[in-house]
Amino acid sequence: MAGLRVIDFTRVLSGPFSTALLADLGAEVIMVESPQGDDYRHVGPFIEGSSVLFAFANRGKKSVLLDLKEPAGLATALRLADGADIVVENFRPGPARPGPAWRG
Repeated sequence: MAGLRVIDFTRVLSGPFSTALLADLGAEVIMVESPQGDDYRHVGPFIEGSSVLFAFANRGKKSVLLDLKEPAGLATALRLADGADIVVENFRPGPARPGPAWRG
């Protein structure tokens, strides 16, 4: 998977674990976190103040904080997605539905 760029909009376990596997296989994975940070940053067990669960599910990834509810954050996310080979999301139905903003 070397040479592939993956944009990761996932959260909780299944999505972050699947994109961690892509990173394990050599893909460049860019995880998009909310300004509050990924939920798993706050879930134990902890070693030296860092979540082991977060480290496991997000190993090998780059991270960027974006507020997708703000126009600038959404615009940046769309630029990232446009430059990606793969976009992975596990939102509830509706929020990531392509519409005019996706090509705006």
